[in-house]
Amino acid sequence: MSWKPEVDEIERRRALALGQGGEAAVAKQHSQNRLTLRERVDHLLDAGSFEELGPVAGTPVHNEAGDLVSYDPANFILGFGKVAGRRIIVGGEDFTMRGGSPSAAGLRKSVYAEDLAVQYKIPLVRLHEGAGGSVGGTGGKGASLPGPVNAPSRFRSVAQAMATVPVATAAMGAVAGLPAGRLVASHFSVMSKSTAQIITAGPAVVERAMGEKKTKDELGGWKVHTKNGTVDNGAEDEVACIDEIKRFLSYMPDNINQLAPVLACDDPINRCDASLLDVVPRDRRVAFEMRAVVKAVFDKDSFFEMGKGYGRSQITGLARLNGQTVGVWGNDCKFLAGSMTADGAHKARRFMELCEAFTLPIITLVDEPGFMIGSQAEKEATIRHGTSAVLTAAMTTVPWAAVMVRRSFGVAQAAHYGPEAYVLAWPSAESGPLPVEGGVAVAFRREIEAAPDPDAKRRELEEMLAAKQSPFPRAEALSVHDLIDPRETRPELCKWLARVQPLLPDLLGPSAFAIRP
Repeated sequence: MSWKPEVDEIERRRALALGQGGEAAVAKQHSQNRLTLRERVDHLLDAGSFEELGPVAGTPVHNEAGDLVSYDPANFILGFGKVAGRRIIVGGEDFTMRGGSPSAAGLRKSVYAEDLAVQYKIPLVRLHEGAGGSVGGTGGKGASLPGPVNAPSRFRSVAQAMATVPVATAAMGAVAGLPAGRLVASHFSVMSKSTAQIITAGPAVVERAMGEKKTKDELGGWKVHTKNGTVDNGAEDEVACIDEIKRFLSYMPDNINQLAPVLACDDPINRCDASLLDVVPRDRRVAFEMRAVVKAVFDKDSFFEMGKGYGRSQITGLARLNGQTVGVWGNDCKFLAGSMTADGAHKARRFMELCEAFTLPIITLVDEPGFMIGSQAEKEATIRHGTSAVLTAAMTTVPWAAVMVRRSFGVAQAAHYGPEAYVLAWPSAESGPLPVEGGVAVAFRREIEAAPDPDAKRRELEEMLAAKQSPFPRAEALSVHDLIDPRETRPELCKWLARVQPLLPDLLGPSAFAIRP
Protein backbone atom coordinates (compact mmCIF):
# COMPACT_ATOMS: atom_id res chain seq x y z
CA MET A 1 0.00 0.00 0.00
CA SER A 2 1.42 3.36 -1.04
CA TRP A 3 1.92 6.38 1.24
CA LYS A 4 1.25 8.72 -1.65
CA PRO A 5 -1.90 10.28 -0.12
CA GLU A 6 0.05 11.32 2.95
CA VAL A 7 2.94 12.56 0.83
CA ASP A 8 0.49 14.57 -1.24
CA GLU A 9 -0.87 16.06 1.97
CA ILE A 10 2.64 17.10 3.00
CA GLU A 11 3.11 18.84 -0.33
CA ARG A 12 -0.28 20.54 -0.04
CA ARG A 13 0.60 21.92 3.36
CA ARG A 14 4.00 23.11 2.17
CA ALA A 15 2.30 24.92 -0.73
CA LEU A 16 -0.14 26.56 1.67
CA ALA A 17 2.75 27.75 3.82
CA LEU A 18 4.53 29.26 0.80
CA GLY A 19 1.32 31.05 -0.09
CA GLN A 20 1.43 32.81 3.28
CA GLY A 21 -1.83 34.65 4.05
CA GLY A 22 -3.10 34.34 0.49
CA GLU A 23 -2.86 36.50 -2.61
CA ALA A 24 -5.05 39.28 -1.22
CA ALA A 25 -3.02 39.58 2.00
CA VAL A 26 0.27 39.59 0.09
CA ALA A 27 -1.06 42.23 -2.32
CA LYS A 28 -2.11 44.40 0.63
CA GLN A 29 1.38 44.07 2.12
CA HIS A 30 2.92 45.22 -1.15
CA SER A 31 0.42 48.07 -1.54
CA GLN A 32 1.75 49.51 1.73
CA ASN A 33 5.34 49.33 0.42
CA ARG A 34 6.25 46.46 2.70
CA LEU A 35 7.93 43.22 1.71
CA THR A 36 6.59 39.89 2.85
CA LEU A 37 8.66 37.98 5.35
CA ARG A 38 9.79 35.45 2.76
CA GLU A 39 10.95 38.29 0.51
CA ARG A 40 12.91 39.75 3.44
CA VAL A 41 14.56 36.40 4.09
CA ASP A 42 15.50 36.18 0.40
CA HIS A 43 17.15 39.63 0.55
CA LEU A 44 19.10 38.68 3.66
CA LEU A 45 20.40 35.24 2.74
CA ASP A 46 22.75 33.96 0.09
CA ALA A 47 20.75 32.63 -2.84
CA GLY A 48 19.45 29.12 -2.30
CA SER A 49 20.81 28.82 1.25
CA PHE A 50 17.55 28.90 3.24
CA GLU A 51 16.76 25.67 5.09
CA GLU A 52 13.34 26.16 6.63
CA LEU A 53 12.43 24.45 9.90
CA GLY A 54 8.88 23.39 10.59
CA PRO A 55 7.49 24.37 7.18
CA VAL A 56 4.30 22.37 7.82
CA ALA A 57 3.85 23.51 11.41
CA GLY A 58 0.41 24.98 11.80
CA THR A 59 -3.12 24.46 12.98
CA PRO A 60 -5.28 21.73 11.36
CA VAL A 61 -9.07 22.05 11.32
CA HIS A 62 -11.09 18.80 11.34
CA ASN A 63 -14.78 18.11 10.83
CA GLU A 64 -16.90 16.02 13.20
CA ALA A 65 -15.77 12.87 11.43
CA GLY A 66 -12.15 13.71 12.11
CA ASP A 67 -11.32 14.54 8.52
CA LEU A 68 -8.97 17.45 7.76
CA VAL A 69 -10.97 20.25 6.16
CA SER A 70 -8.44 23.11 6.32
CA TYR A 71 -4.98 24.00 7.52
CA ASP A 72 -3.54 27.29 8.79
CA PRO A 73 0.27 27.48 8.51
CA ALA A 74 2.25 28.88 11.42
CA ASN A 75 2.69 32.62 11.01
CA PHE A 76 6.36 32.58 12.04
CA ILE A 77 9.02 31.51 9.55
CA LEU A 78 12.24 30.02 10.93
CA GLY A 79 15.31 28.35 9.52
CA PHE A 80 19.01 28.17 8.77
CA GLY A 81 20.65 30.21 6.06
CA LYS A 82 23.92 31.79 5.03
CA VAL A 83 25.07 35.40 4.90
CA ALA A 84 28.32 35.85 2.97
CA GLY A 85 28.88 32.13 3.32
CA ARG A 86 28.41 32.08 7.10
CA ARG A 87 25.55 30.09 8.62
CA ILE A 88 22.95 31.92 10.72
CA ILE A 89 19.48 31.40 12.20
CA VAL A 90 16.78 33.71 10.81
CA GLY A 91 13.18 34.10 11.89
CA GLY A 92 10.30 36.52 11.84
CA GLU A 93 6.56 37.01 11.95
CA ASP A 94 4.47 36.68 8.80
CA PHE A 95 2.25 39.76 8.90
CA THR A 96 0.03 38.44 6.11
CA MET A 97 -1.46 36.02 8.63
CA ARG A 98 -3.18 37.35 11.77
CA GLY A 99 -1.25 40.61 11.45
CA GLY A 100 1.76 38.80 12.87
CA SER A 101 -0.05 38.10 16.14
CA PRO A 102 1.21 34.63 17.01
CA SER A 103 -0.71 31.50 16.37
CA ALA A 104 0.04 28.61 18.69
CA ALA A 105 2.55 27.08 16.28
CA GLY A 106 3.94 30.50 15.39
CA LEU A 107 4.66 31.26 19.01
CA ARG A 108 6.43 27.94 19.50
CA LYS A 109 8.62 28.59 16.46
CA SER A 110 9.47 32.12 17.59
CA VAL A 111 10.58 30.93 21.01
CA TYR A 112 12.59 28.13 19.40
CA ALA A 113 14.71 30.62 17.42
CA GLU A 114 16.90 31.54 20.40
CA ASP A 115 17.22 27.90 21.43
CA LEU A 116 18.55 27.02 17.99
CA ALA A 117 21.04 29.89 17.94
CA VAL A 118 22.44 28.82 21.31
CA GLN A 119 22.46 25.12 20.37
CA TYR A 120 24.33 25.62 17.09
CA LYS A 121 26.31 28.65 18.31
CA ILE A 122 25.61 30.76 15.25
CA PRO A 123 24.30 34.33 14.89
CA LEU A 124 20.59 35.03 15.18
CA VAL A 125 18.75 37.48 12.94
CA ARG A 126 15.16 38.48 13.68
CA LEU A 127 13.00 40.28 11.10
CA HIS A 128 10.09 41.61 13.12
CA GLU A 129 6.65 42.73 12.07
CA GLY A 130 4.13 41.56 14.57
CA ALA A 131 1.50 42.75 16.94
CA GLY A 132 2.41 40.43 19.80
CA GLY A 133 -0.32 38.65 21.71
CA SER A 134 -3.99 39.32 21.18
CA VAL A 135 -6.80 39.43 23.68
CA GLY A 136 -8.11 36.29 22.03
CA GLY A 137 -4.89 34.39 22.67
CA THR A 138 -3.01 32.16 20.23
CA GLY A 139 -5.99 30.03 19.37
CA GLY A 140 -4.49 26.93 20.89
CA LYS A 141 -6.67 24.32 22.63
CA GLY A 142 -4.30 22.98 25.25
CA ALA A 143 -5.61 21.19 28.34
CA SER A 144 -4.18 23.86 30.58
CA LEU A 145 -3.11 27.45 30.30
CA PRO A 146 0.66 27.95 30.54
CA GLY A 147 1.94 30.32 33.19
CA PRO A 148 4.85 31.09 35.46
CA VAL A 149 4.51 27.78 37.33
CA ASN A 150 4.21 25.23 34.56
CA ALA A 151 6.06 26.85 31.66
CA PRO A 152 9.72 27.84 31.38
CA SER A 153 10.43 31.52 30.88
CA ARG A 154 10.63 32.29 27.17
CA PHE A 155 13.02 35.10 28.07
CA ARG A 156 15.67 32.80 29.51
CA SER A 157 16.68 31.66 26.02
CA VAL A 158 16.63 35.30 24.89
CA ALA A 159 19.17 36.13 27.60
CA GLN A 160 21.21 33.02 26.80
CA ALA A 161 21.35 33.95 23.12
CA MET A 162 22.64 37.43 23.93
CA ALA A 163 25.36 35.90 26.12
CA THR A 164 26.41 33.39 23.44
CA VAL A 165 25.96 34.61 19.84
CA PRO A 166 25.56 37.88 17.95
CA VAL A 167 21.90 38.88 17.79
CA ALA A 168 20.72 41.40 15.20
CA THR A 169 17.12 42.51 14.83
CA ALA A 170 15.19 44.67 12.41
CA ALA A 171 11.79 46.30 12.80
CA MET A 172 10.23 46.19 9.34
CA GLY A 173 6.65 47.21 10.12
CA ALA A 174 4.61 47.74 13.26
CA VAL A 175 6.23 45.85 16.16
CA ALA A 176 4.44 45.59 19.50
CA GLY A 177 4.27 43.47 22.62
CA LEU A 178 6.57 40.45 22.82
CA PRO A 179 8.26 41.09 19.44
CA ALA A 180 9.11 44.62 20.65
CA GLY A 181 10.64 43.20 23.82
CA ARG A 182 12.69 40.72 21.83
CA LEU A 183 13.75 43.40 19.36
CA VAL A 184 15.57 45.46 21.97
CA ALA A 185 17.23 42.32 23.38
CA SER A 186 19.81 42.52 20.60
CA HIS A 187 23.42 43.46 20.09
CA PHE A 188 22.38 45.51 17.08
CA SER A 189 18.92 46.78 16.15
CA VAL A 190 17.68 48.80 13.21
CA MET A 191 14.27 50.02 12.05
CA SER A 192 12.90 51.00 8.69
CA LYS A 193 12.15 54.74 8.64
CA SER A 194 9.54 54.33 5.94
CA THR A 195 7.53 51.40 7.30
CA ALA A 196 8.31 50.60 10.95
CA GLN A 197 7.00 51.57 14.36
CA ILE A 198 7.92 50.06 17.73
CA ILE A 199 5.21 50.35 20.35
CA THR A 200 4.39 48.76 23.66
CA ALA A 201 0.71 49.13 22.81
CA GLY A 202 -1.14 50.44 19.79
CA PRO A 203 -2.99 53.77 19.42
CA ALA A 204 -6.39 52.32 20.37
CA VAL A 205 -5.08 50.79 23.60
CA VAL A 206 -3.14 53.94 24.46
CA GLU A 207 -6.17 56.16 23.90
CA ARG A 208 -8.39 53.93 26.02
CA ALA A 209 -5.89 53.57 28.87
CA MET A 210 -4.10 56.91 28.83
CA GLY A 211 -6.40 59.31 27.01
CA GLU A 212 -3.67 60.10 24.46
CA LYS A 213 -4.69 60.22 20.83
CA LYS A 214 -1.51 59.45 18.87
CA THR A 215 -0.64 57.83 15.57
CA LYS A 216 1.69 54.84 15.44
CA ASP A 217 4.50 57.06 14.14
CA GLU A 218 3.96 59.59 16.92
CA LEU A 219 4.07 56.82 19.49
CA GLY A 220 6.96 54.83 18.15
CA GLY A 221 8.31 55.96 14.78
CA TRP A 222 12.00 56.23 13.95
CA LYS A 223 12.22 59.87 15.06
CA VAL A 224 11.28 58.67 18.55
CA HIS A 225 13.30 55.51 18.87
CA THR A 226 16.60 56.44 17.22
CA LYS A 227 16.82 59.33 19.70
CA ASN A 228 15.86 57.46 22.87
CA GLY A 229 18.10 54.45 22.28
CA THR A 230 15.37 51.86 21.72
CA VAL A 231 17.08 50.99 18.44
CA ASP A 232 20.65 51.60 17.39
CA ASN A 233 20.09 52.79 13.83
CA GLY A 234 17.40 53.91 11.45
CA ALA A 235 17.57 52.91 7.77
CA GLU A 236 15.66 54.37 4.86
CA ASP A 237 13.72 51.21 4.00
CA GLU A 238 13.56 47.47 4.57
CA VAL A 239 16.34 46.60 2.13
CA ALA A 240 18.62 49.17 3.79
CA CYS A 241 17.80 47.58 7.18
CA ILE A 242 18.88 44.20 5.88
CA ASP A 243 22.08 45.69 4.44
CA GLU A 244 22.94 47.17 7.85
CA ILE A 245 22.42 43.78 9.52
CA LYS A 246 24.68 42.14 6.95
CA ARG A 247 27.36 44.72 7.64
CA PHE A 248 27.08 44.31 11.40
CA LEU A 249 27.47 40.55 11.10
CA SER A 250 30.59 40.98 8.96
CA TYR A 251 32.44 42.39 11.98
CA MET A 252 31.32 39.69 14.41
CA PRO A 253 32.42 36.16 15.23
CA ASP A 254 29.89 33.34 15.11
CA ASN A 255 29.88 33.03 18.89
CA ILE A 256 31.77 33.88 22.07
CA ASN A 257 34.19 30.99 21.56
CA GLN A 258 35.52 32.31 18.27
CA LEU A 259 37.45 35.39 17.22
CA ALA A 260 36.04 37.88 14.76
CA PRO A 261 37.11 37.25 11.15
CA VAL A 262 40.19 39.09 9.92
CA LEU A 263 39.82 40.42 6.38
CA ALA A 264 42.49 41.12 3.81
CA CYS A 265 43.43 44.79 4.03
CA ASP A 266 44.88 46.94 1.26
CA ASP A 267 45.05 50.06 3.45
CA PRO A 268 48.75 50.38 4.46
CA ILE A 269 49.35 50.02 8.20
CA ASN A 270 52.00 52.74 8.01
CA ARG A 271 49.65 55.27 6.41
CA CYS A 272 50.05 58.66 8.07
CA ASP A 273 47.18 61.03 7.38
CA ALA A 274 48.42 64.62 7.19
CA SER A 275 45.02 66.03 8.19
CA LEU A 276 45.52 64.79 11.76
CA LEU A 277 48.26 67.33 12.39
CA ASP A 278 45.84 70.24 12.53
CA VAL A 279 42.44 68.60 13.12
CA VAL A 280 42.43 69.78 16.78
CA PRO A 281 42.32 73.61 17.07
CA ARG A 282 44.77 75.34 19.38
CA ASP A 283 41.89 77.25 20.91
CA ARG A 284 40.38 74.84 23.46
CA ARG A 285 36.97 76.47 23.05
CA VAL A 286 36.72 75.54 19.36
CA ALA A 287 35.11 72.21 18.47
CA PHE A 288 36.49 69.77 15.93
CA GLU A 289 35.17 66.74 14.07
CA MET A 290 36.07 63.51 15.87
CA ARG A 291 34.56 61.43 13.08
CA ALA A 292 37.25 62.88 10.81
CA VAL A 293 39.82 61.40 13.19
CA VAL A 294 38.07 58.03 13.02
CA LYS A 295 38.05 58.16 9.22
CA ALA A 296 41.75 59.01 9.09
CA VAL A 297 42.92 56.32 11.52
CA PHE A 298 41.00 53.14 10.76
CA ASP A 299 40.85 51.06 7.58
CA LYS A 300 39.32 52.96 4.69
CA ASP A 301 35.48 53.05 4.83
CA SER A 302 35.40 50.49 7.64
CA PHE A 303 33.69 52.47 10.39
CA PHE A 304 30.18 51.20 11.17
CA GLU A 305 28.57 53.63 13.58
CA MET A 306 25.95 52.39 16.03
CA GLY A 307 23.53 54.65 17.89
CA LYS A 308 24.39 57.94 16.20
CA GLY A 309 21.09 59.59 17.18
CA TYR A 310 21.25 58.55 20.84
CA GLY A 311 23.74 59.60 23.52
CA ARG A 312 25.13 61.97 20.94
CA SER A 313 28.09 63.16 22.97
CA GLN A 314 29.59 59.68 22.60
CA ILE A 315 30.50 58.08 19.28
CA THR A 316 30.47 54.28 19.20
CA GLY A 317 30.88 51.77 16.42
CA LEU A 318 32.83 48.93 14.91
CA ALA A 319 35.77 49.37 12.58
CA ARG A 320 38.74 47.48 11.21
CA LEU A 321 42.41 48.04 11.78
CA ASN A 322 44.59 46.11 9.38
CA GLY A 323 41.54 43.98 8.65
CA GLN A 324 40.78 43.12 12.28
CA THR A 325 37.56 44.13 14.02
CA VAL A 326 37.89 46.62 16.87
CA GLY A 327 35.42 48.59 18.92
CA VAL A 328 35.78 52.35 18.54
CA TRP A 329 34.57 54.87 21.09
CA GLY A 330 35.15 58.60 20.95
CA ASN A 331 33.69 61.89 22.18
CA ASP A 332 31.79 64.29 19.96
CA CYS A 333 32.75 67.73 21.22
CA LYS A 334 30.20 69.29 18.86
CA PHE A 335 27.42 68.02 21.14
CA LEU A 336 27.48 69.27 24.75
CA ALA A 337 31.27 69.56 24.41
CA GLY A 338 31.51 65.75 24.39
CA SER A 339 30.59 65.50 28.06
CA MET A 340 29.25 62.24 29.42
CA THR A 341 25.49 62.48 29.75
CA ALA A 342 23.23 59.84 31.28
CA ASP A 343 22.20 58.46 27.89
CA GLY A 344 25.78 58.73 26.61
CA ALA A 345 26.96 56.65 29.57
CA HIS A 346 24.25 54.04 28.93
CA LYS A 347 25.28 53.87 25.28
CA ALA A 348 28.96 53.51 26.19
CA ARG A 349 28.23 50.80 28.77
CA ARG A 350 26.30 48.66 26.30
CA PHE A 351 29.04 49.11 23.75
CA MET A 352 31.74 48.01 26.17
CA GLU A 353 29.62 44.98 27.06
CA LEU A 354 29.32 44.09 23.36
CA CYS A 355 33.09 44.25 22.90
CA GLU A 356 33.71 42.27 26.08
CA ALA A 357 31.21 39.55 25.12
CA PHE A 358 32.80 38.94 21.72
CA THR A 359 36.47 39.65 22.56
CA LEU A 360 36.79 42.77 20.43
CA PRO A 361 39.71 45.05 21.37
CA ILE A 362 38.56 48.55 22.32
CA ILE A 363 40.14 51.77 21.06
CA THR A 364 39.06 55.06 22.60
CA LEU A 365 39.65 58.51 21.14
CA VAL A 366 39.47 60.65 24.24
CA ASP A 367 38.14 64.20 24.41
CA GLU A 368 36.25 63.87 27.69
CA PRO A 369 35.49 67.09 29.66
CA GLY A 370 33.72 65.12 32.41
CA PHE A 371 30.18 64.32 33.45
CA MET A 372 27.50 66.65 32.17
CA ILE A 373 26.48 69.22 34.78
CA GLY A 374 23.34 71.23 35.48
CA SER A 375 19.85 70.62 36.78
CA GLN A 376 18.80 68.43 33.85
CA ALA A 377 21.87 66.25 34.30
CA GLU A 378 21.03 65.82 37.98
CA LYS A 379 17.42 64.88 37.13
CA GLU A 380 18.71 62.23 34.73
CA ALA A 381 20.93 60.65 37.41
CA THR A 382 24.02 61.27 35.32
CA ILE A 383 26.39 60.40 38.15
CA ARG A 384 24.76 57.00 38.58
CA HIS A 385 24.76 56.10 34.89
CA GLY A 386 28.22 57.56 34.44
CA THR A 387 29.64 55.56 37.33
CA SER A 388 28.05 52.45 35.82
CA ALA A 389 30.08 53.11 32.66
CA VAL A 390 33.24 53.68 34.69
CA LEU A 391 32.81 50.41 36.60
CA THR A 392 32.01 48.52 33.40
CA ALA A 393 35.31 49.70 31.93
CA ALA A 394 37.10 48.60 35.08
CA MET A 395 35.62 45.10 34.77
CA THR A 396 36.57 44.47 31.15
CA THR A 397 39.25 41.98 30.19
CA VAL A 398 39.70 42.77 26.49
CA PRO A 399 42.74 44.79 25.39
CA TRP A 400 42.33 48.57 25.38
CA ALA A 401 44.19 51.33 23.61
CA ALA A 402 43.39 54.93 24.43
CA VAL A 403 44.46 57.94 22.36
CA MET A 404 44.32 61.18 24.33
CA VAL A 405 43.23 63.51 21.54
CA ARG A 406 42.37 66.53 23.67
CA ARG A 407 40.66 66.60 27.07
CA SER A 408 40.66 63.91 29.73
CA PHE A 409 39.07 65.19 32.94
CA GLY A 410 37.13 64.16 36.02
CA VAL A 411 35.73 60.83 37.08
CA ALA A 412 34.25 60.34 33.60
CA GLN A 413 37.68 60.01 32.02
CA ALA A 414 38.19 56.70 33.84
CA ALA A 415 35.56 55.09 31.62
CA HIS A 416 37.84 55.59 28.60
CA TYR A 417 40.75 53.58 29.97
CA GLY A 418 40.31 49.87 30.57
CA PRO A 419 42.60 47.90 32.89
CA GLU A 420 46.21 48.01 31.69
CA ALA A 421 45.25 50.22 28.76
CA TYR A 422 47.89 51.20 26.23
CA VAL A 423 47.83 55.01 26.29
CA LEU A 424 49.05 57.34 23.56
CA ALA A 425 48.82 61.12 23.79
CA TRP A 426 48.75 63.80 21.13
CA PRO A 427 50.49 67.15 21.77
CA SER A 428 46.98 68.64 22.03
CA ALA A 429 46.11 66.42 25.00
CA GLU A 430 45.30 67.96 28.38
CA SER A 431 44.26 66.13 31.52
CA GLY A 432 43.59 66.60 35.19
CA PRO A 433 40.86 66.54 37.84
CA LEU A 434 38.70 69.04 35.90
CA PRO A 435 39.01 71.46 32.98
CA VAL A 436 40.98 74.61 33.56
CA GLU A 437 38.04 76.90 32.83
CA GLY A 438 35.77 75.47 35.50
CA GLY A 439 38.55 74.82 37.99
CA VAL A 440 39.88 78.35 37.89
CA ALA A 441 36.43 79.86 38.38
CA VAL A 442 36.00 77.79 41.57
CA ALA A 443 39.49 77.70 43.08
CA PHE A 444 40.41 81.33 42.41
CA ARG A 445 37.02 82.99 42.71
CA ARG A 446 38.04 85.56 45.34
CA GLU A 447 41.31 86.39 43.62
CA ILE A 448 39.53 86.94 40.31
CA GLU A 449 36.80 89.09 41.88
CA ALA A 450 39.41 91.26 43.64
CA ALA A 451 41.47 91.91 40.50
CA PRO A 452 41.20 95.28 38.70
CA ASP A 453 40.36 93.37 35.49
CA PRO A 454 38.67 90.10 36.53
CA ASP A 455 38.48 88.76 32.97
CA ALA A 456 42.16 89.38 32.34
CA LYS A 457 43.06 87.76 35.68
CA ARG A 458 40.92 84.70 34.89
CA ARG A 459 42.60 84.29 31.48
CA GLU A 460 46.03 84.65 33.07
CA LEU A 461 45.29 81.95 35.62
CA GLU A 462 43.78 79.68 32.96
CA GLU A 463 46.88 79.93 30.79
CA MET A 464 49.15 79.28 33.77
CA LEU A 465 47.28 76.17 34.85
CA ALA A 466 46.77 74.93 31.30
CA ALA A 467 50.54 74.57 30.99
CA LYS A 468 50.45 72.15 33.94
CA GLN A 469 47.92 69.97 32.11
CA SER A 470 50.27 69.52 29.17
CA PRO A 471 51.00 65.96 28.01
CA PHE A 472 54.77 66.54 28.11
CA PRO A 473 55.20 66.22 31.91
CA ARG A 474 52.99 63.11 31.80
CA ALA A 475 55.10 61.55 29.09
CA GLU A 476 58.21 62.34 31.11
CA ALA A 477 56.66 60.59 34.12
CA LEU A 478 55.46 57.58 32.05
CA SER A 479 51.87 58.55 32.80
CA VAL A 480 51.30 57.77 29.12
CA HIS A 481 53.09 55.14 27.09
CA ASP A 482 54.09 57.58 24.39
CA LEU A 483 53.59 61.11 23.16
CA ILE A 484 53.13 60.88 19.41
CA ASP A 485 52.77 62.90 16.26
CA PRO A 486 49.00 62.67 15.50
CA ARG A 487 49.88 61.49 11.98
CA GLU A 488 51.47 58.39 13.52
CA THR A 489 48.24 57.25 15.19
CA ARG A 490 47.30 54.55 12.70
CA PRO A 491 50.79 52.95 12.54
CA GLU A 492 51.10 53.01 16.33
CA LEU A 493 47.69 51.44 16.86
CA CYS A 494 48.42 48.77 14.24
CA LYS A 495 51.61 47.86 16.11
CA TRP A 496 49.67 47.65 19.38
CA LEU A 497 47.01 45.46 17.82
CA ALA A 498 49.64 43.08 16.48
CA ARG A 499 51.06 42.80 20.02
CA VAL A 500 47.74 41.98 21.66
CA GLN A 501 46.49 39.64 18.93
CA PRO A 502 48.13 36.53 20.49
CA LEU A 503 46.36 37.30 23.79
CA LEU A 504 42.84 37.15 22.38
CA PRO A 505 42.30 33.37 22.19
CA ASP A 506 42.78 33.07 25.96
CA LEU A 507 39.97 35.59 26.49
CA LEU A 508 37.31 33.66 24.58
CA GLY A 509 34.28 32.17 26.29
CA PRO A 510 31.60 33.50 28.64
CA SER A 511 32.04 37.04 29.86
CA ALA A 512 32.11 37.91 33.54
CA PHE A 513 29.08 40.10 32.83
CA ALA A 514 26.59 39.74 29.99
CA ILE A 515 25.30 42.55 27.82
CA ARG A 516 21.94 43.99 28.82
CA PRO A 517 19.45 46.01 26.76
